[in-house]
Amino acid sequence: MSDGSLHQTLRGVDWGVATADTIAAPPPPPPERDGHFRQWTDDIRHLTGVVTHTHRMVAGWSQLQPDGPGSWDADALDRCDRALDTLLAQGTRPGLTLLDRSLPPWLDAEGGWLARETAEHFAEYAAELGRRFGDRVDRWITSTDLAGPTLADHVAGMYSPGRGVGRAGLATVHHILLANGLATLALRAAGARGRIGTTVTLVGGYPATDDPYDRLALERLESWTNRLFLDPLLLGAHMVTEDDIVPVADTGCVRPGDLEVIATAQDLLGLSWHTPFRVTAPENLPRVLPTSKCLGALNEVNRLLVGLGFAIVPFDDVETTAYGWPIVPEGLADAVASLHDLYGDLLPPLSVIDNGMGDLDLVDERGHSDDTRRRALLRARLTWLARLVAAGVDVCGYEYWSVLDNLEAKFRYTRLYAMAVPDHEPPPRPPIPSDWVRGGAFAHPDAVVLGEGRAAGLTLVPGTTRTRRVPAP
Repeated sequence: MSDGSLHQTLRGVDWGVATADTIAAPPPPPPERDGHFRQWTDDIRHLTGVVTHTHRMVAGWSQLQPDGPGSWDADALDRCDRALDTLLAQGTRPGLTLLDRSLPPWLDAEGGWLARETAEHFAEYAAELGRRFGDRVDRWITSTDLAGPTLADHVAGMYSPGRGVGRAGLATVHHILLANGLATLALRAAGARGRIGTTVTLVGGYPATDDPYDRLALERLESWTNRLFLDPLLLGAHMVTEDDIVPVADTGCVRPGDLEVIATAQDLLGLSWHTPFRVTAPENLPRVLPTSKCLGALNEVNRLLVGLGFAIVPFDDVETTAYGWPIVPEGLADAVASLHDLYGDLLPPLSVIDNGMGDLDLVDERGHSDDTRRRALLRARLTWLARLVAAGVDVCGYEYWSVLDNLEAKFRYTRLYAMAVPDHEPPPRPPIPSDWVRGGAFAHPDAVVLGEGRAAGLTLVPGTTRTRRVPAP
């Protein structure tokens, strides 16, 4: 597909740049970030002839309400006003994100997303921003990520050791979804004109082998990532495992009427995409994970994942970025196609958000950024995506994520838990959060320990598989 036909196919897509900058915070010193923005927008213009005209920012809940509910920082609100007005004066359509993982400290002290009241406070925060900025924001994203503040933080203790409480933490999934529904209703009631949606981290990949159990393992991965959040959003019901267990509802967090609120129609669904996974059944680990590739950090992750009936392993003979991400240009399109196969017309228009981090580390032999190589990979990725659009999948937006955003995740976790690491550079060895190495994050009463050999010590339990839930006509 040529650049011209690529542009023709994707002519209805909103192109833009996503950033985790908090506009309510005092402005930082002149950053290098502007150079990266120009690079991303130059890439898009070079490939498609389109000049990006949307720009997404994070409002900054902690800065806007540092002292508790009902109180607002007037200076922070003024900074938001000026930033939005500046973008509009430049002819750029602002997108505003309400939450980028971090809660105000006063909410964290009350339990964060473990507390149902957090969802109610979030709705009040959304209502106020909708009232103040609703006439100027083109698109509202309630959260940059639903899994980070819930599964990663309160289930596994990934961000803050000691905060992971295992399966009991799955109540946070319900609460953040409830917050999204309540905030969507609040924004509309406040008269916000822009489209409203949230973001899920799209997870997809490929079976490690032709073994049917590896295909089943991939479906289990998708269930505990994509379906855990999208079944409630799109079907109005929490994900049910193959043995008729509803892990989220079993925490006792669901109240009458909650799921109707959670299933409030969205104008769009943001998809945050990073990298595909190669997935295997736990019993196949000794066969597909040779000793030479047994990275310690990856094994620590698998000690948790095998409790859910799957494990992840490096791709064989696949080039990686310097951060260990496999370069598979068709991976994004394949994951979107799988999502469409599962939910079909129930999906709202899809906007690919937070895509592109890790591309900047492609360098030439002089150590300079390799624009030709980076653009070739982007062209391949967009060409695969364009084929889906041509087949009728509604993709309404595509954004780059600045390479400087979310540095903690990039340097601490992206490298640490990468699927592969270049031979010329040893894998990093930062401290692994304690909750990730202790047992029991997904403890199961029927768990058994695998036997001798390389797989010894891995816990295997009856897993889950994809169960299509067809809504009543």
